[in-house]
Amino acid sequence: MSNVVVVIPARYASSRFPGKPLAARTGRPLIQHVCERAARTKCASRVLVATDDSRIAKVVAEFGGEVVMTRADHPNGTSRLAEVARDLSSGTIVVNVQGDEPDIDPAVIDKAVEGLGDADICTIASPFANDEDPTDPNIVKVVIDRMGRALYFSRALIPHKRDAMGPCPPLKHVGLYVYRREFLIEYVGMTPTPLERTEHLEQLRVLEHGRCIQVVIAETRHHGIDTPEQYNEFVKRWLAEQAG
Repeated sequence: MSNVVVVIPARYASSRFPGKPLAARTGRPLIQHVCERAARTKCASRVLVATDDSRIAKVVAEFGGEVVMTRADHPNGTSRLAEVARDLSSGTIVVNVQGDEPDIDPAVIDKAVEGLGDADICTIASPFANDEDPTDPNIVKVVIDRMGRALYFSRALIPHKRDAMGPCPPLKHVGLYVYRREFLIEYVGMTPTPLERTEHLEQLRVLEHGRCIQVVIAETRHHGIDTPEQYNEFVKRWLAEQAG
């Protein structure tokens, strides 16, 4: 496998949870939890935090993490990721781990990297748990072909089950991406596409431009922390785990 670098975009501003990466009720900042999980992978040679905020950069440096300062005008995390990728060596595999996912399973990251094959991108899909609602538009769904390549992503429930015993259960998309460095740089320069704008799903740009997204199915329950309430639940879980 080529050189594998995990990049964790982190920004201070958040409408629902300002300063989220620095929340530290566990005794360590949230961004440190994410870095520590990513560092436990078998595949990664480096773990980098990409940020435009000096407060985040300072905290990452204090716990011994590697941080890269980026521009402040990026429209999304993928654009920030591409800025970092331009300074990485040719042939590098870039793994995008979200900065608000402290429960991410290192083994799932390894599976995504192993699954890249000859595709431009690899990502993860997971079966729905019993307590998850496939009709929830906040949970993105994906359908794949027989080679495991993405056919479509949607906030709607896909595939539509015409009969009660339909053989294809829905799969939720887990927002972990593995990119070839050169494609990542190309991707952010692609023109935004109609389906992408309709669904507000950036990955549809790849499919609409005729490129391939490989999908690895792995059972996982991890999800991002979007609100203070979700962070409180994470703190409770983490403290309970530490107490044995």
